[in-house]
Amino acid sequence: MKIAKVINNNVISVLQTDGSELVIMGRGIAFQKKIGEEVDQEKIEKIFTLKNKQTSDNFKMLLREVPIELMVLVEEIIQYAKTKLGKTLNENIYVSLTDHINFAIERYQKGAEIKNALLWEIKQLYREEFLVGKKALEQVNQKFNISLPEDEAGFIAIHLINAEMNEDVANTISITKFIQRIINIVKYHFNVEFEEESLNYFRFITHLKFFAQRIFNGTHYENDDDYLYIMIKQKHKEAAICTEKIKDYIKHTYNHDLTNEEMLYLTIHIERVVNR
Repeated sequence: MKIAKVINNNVISVLQTDGSELVIMGRGIAFQKKIGEEVDQEKIEKIFTLKNKQTSDNFKMLLREVPIELMVLVEEIIQYAKTKLGKTLNENIYVSLTDHINFAIERYQKGAEIKNALLWEIKQLYREEFLVGKKALEQVNQKFNISLPEDEAGFIAIHLINAEMNEDVANTISITKFIQRIINIVKYHFNVEFEEESLNYFRFITHLKFFAQRIFNGTHYENDDDYLYIMIKQKHKEAAICTEKIKDYIKHTYNHDLTNEEMLYLTIHIERVVNR
């Protein structure tokens, strides 16, 4: 195998004879290596085969940001989840779960925690996924010597649920239309065009998918985080104004009242996608 791309010192990609791309990870596997050189087989730790090009591109971008130890652990978590749940998981899980756990660790190190308002429902409705999430949480805490709260087991479960979920056609169409309308509100408010290949855009779309599913399923966040929302609102004023527009649109179109918790998350994601 010959190196097709050097992503960082620990990650490369190679092209197979059929044109498909493999992402290969190993400590120091690309150190002082160049495109076209042979892959050091002894340094290979993990090989990822992602069929969807967009997912593969997002995955490679993410690998530039996260430590190799985390990526190895997330891959182990995903394989454990597949075995334990006995279900096929959409390959987007490699991007979404890695991104989430990496962000959760960063938040913890900065002393900021976000409560999982759906934790009780996840425990009740998705017990198997939650148990996998708890196992994953134990592994993350042990590996990085931290103490992420049980809320994170619920967040991990949500990513697993999303990866295994198959929406019916009508619901998929409704969710797709909803997401597009929200994107348009943000676009016109800020008068910007999004970089649709970017990781932050992917994060925003992922959030909107969960958001749309809650609205169409009639699930609400509890309105119990007023203080944090007020802080975020003051810090990101323009994003908060845009969120108010979205709130008015959703109330008028879907008769759904956004809680401050929902507006908090929307404001954070809008700020990231517009300004990063």
